[in-house]
Amino acid sequence: MFYSDLTLKTSIRTIPVKTASAHYPVYVGRGLFAEIPRRTRLTRSGRRVFVLTSPEIWALWGEQFAAAFPDAPAVLFLPVGERFKRLAQVERLAGELVAAGADRSSLLIAFGGGIVGDLGGFLAAIYMRGIEYIQVPTTLLAQVDSSVGGKTGVNLTAGKNLIGSFHHPSAVFADIDTLQTLPERELRAGLFESIKAGIIRDAMLFRFMEHNSETILARDAAALERVITASIRMKAGVVGIDERESGLRMILNFGHTFGHAIEAATGYRRLLHGEAIAWGMLAALQIALARETAGPDQAERIERTILAYGPLPLFRATADKLLEAAGHDKKNRAGRRRFVLPKGIGDAVVVEDVTDEEMENAARWVLEKARE
Repeated sequence: MFYSDLTLKTSIRTIPVKTASAHYPVYVGRGLFAEIPRRTRLTRSGRRVFVLTSPEIWALWGEQFAAAFPDAPAVLFLPVGERFKRLAQVERLAGELVAAGADRSSLLIAFGGGIVGDLGGFLAAIYMRGIEYIQVPTTLLAQVDSSVGGKTGVNLTAGKNLIGSFHHPSAVFADIDTLQTLPERELRAGLFESIKAGIIRDAMLFRFMEHNSETILARDAAALERVITASIRMKAGVVGIDERESGLRMILNFGHTFGHAIEAATGYRRLLHGEAIAWGMLAALQIALARETAGPDQAERIERTILAYGPLPLFRATADKLLEAAGHDKKNRAGRRRFVLPKGIGDAVVVEDVTDEEMENAARWVLEKARE
């Protein structure tokens, strides 16, 4: 189905996230900064507000963001880059909160991309044994994925997000306007996560992205709103059923086993997260094809749609490095490798019997493609 009736006008959409331990809204729309104090009742609370952001985001949006609050929030900065998503930064920022007088009633706002959101959520989870926080994601990847669901954490040398906790935000504000200043590569990286959402659970979203790549990549506000809203609804539905990743939520990791391994093997410097996940989905697709969990026609559509949102950066690694990194994946349980495979467009399955040979074949396939 082609989408030809796009309009520049967007309204604020509210998507509820309801889990066993938390209920909170995700707002999607334009001009949301001004809505934050009112919708979180900050104008009447008198609470201290702290904003964790990056220098780059604050330079672009800080003046407009701060102007939305009756009292200017205190600002904490996290440098840009995956290498700063570490415990050392958490300790530094916690010390700054103490020095600024933050207490258990304080509110932390994570204002930035996925790294800011993940680390900020973890900081909020452990500061004084837990304070409230809000997510204001400014990248597409963070809006459609990492800001929702309560996962927070930081990296170890051994792998991504190996230290963390579940700590849900009290609200998420996904402002589409912030995507207009997003670098092209960052936009595409986020769209790969939305393609993933379509592959594993929302065939209608996949078809929309399959047939409207040019409009979406042109940043049409209505098209982006449709992609973001559908992606969040899908994730909210999964998280509502399985909050702690004991079953269904595992499907959200489609592409992540190899994706995280590729990030680790390239030192977290060569690819953006969404780009690595795109390569990881293509690798997983090879296993699905070999097992016939996905047919060749659907596999071809999936590969074609992923590549339509490229180009994917090329990289070099060895199969041994990829397989070693995949062995540290936190999705593994009791020595069993848990892997997500597509069963077709809009459906996925978690398997625990992927063999070393299958992993090696997929690794060699993706490494060959990444060198072309």
